[in-house]
Amino acid sequence: MKIVSFNVNGLRAIMQKDFVKDFTKLNADIFSLNETKLTEDLVFEFPFLPDGYEVFYTCSKLRKGYSGVAVFSKIKPLSVHYGLKNNLYDDEGRVITLEFDNFYYVASYVPNAGEGLKRLDFRMKYEKDLLDYFAELEKKKPIVYAGDLNVAHEPIDIKNPKANENNAGYTIQERNAFTNLLNNGYIDTFRYLYPNEVKYSWWSYRFNSRANNAGWRIDYFVVSSSLKEKIKDSIIHNEIFGSDHCPIELDIDL
Repeated sequence: MKIVSFNVNGLRAIMQKDFVKDFTKLNADIFSLNETKLTEDLVFEFPFLPDGYEVFYTCSKLRKGYSGVAVFSKIKPLSVHYGLKNNLYDDEGRVITLEFDNFYYVASYVPNAGEGLKRLDFRMKYEKDLLDYFAELEKKKPIVYAGDLNVAHEPIDIKNPKANENNAGYTIQERNAFTNLLNNGYIDTFRYLYPNEVKYSWWSYRFNSRANNAGWRIDYFVVSSSLKEKIKDSIIHNEIFGSDHCPIELDIDL
């Protein structure tokens, strides 16, 4: 099974580029998008409906043009859930969970700690609520968790770690929360397969960052440790443009 996740930084904007061609070429069984920036009034006119896929999406109900997650699946899910427990964070369009026969697929756009770390407490609450939610899911099936998780976990995952200490996405609180997730029985698939490889998934639009490869690895596929032997490959497609992020891919035997 091939699964792809991509923070598109605005679905309608990226569709004016090569997104449809890239989507077709990647030919994923499940393809999820982060930061779609869609609004509720698009519910009857979703801007991208590829043949052969069921489409599920959520958006921010609080602020237009903000956040949003969409999932395209060739496989009909058994159930679909929006948000975490009790639909927490669905008001910001943060999470979609698809249940399949052998696993749950959780697509998420994790809250950013924000300028001046003004949302760091909110972000830390999200991390706690996520673990509580996963604990409930794990009672039934293992999890594949994907998306823009808005954290560079280790110094290898960021071009300039010293200069970015205590910046959003590289605070010790966010990094420790990711470590805690892994310690609770989950695997960062890319780092599991490629422990020493330096590769990024996001680059600032400033300072010619992408051309200079001054990036951060903040997009992840994380899976339950029980799926470890089923992981075939975890790929960062930094040859694909159109957003300030690039797509990531998980090949897994499910």
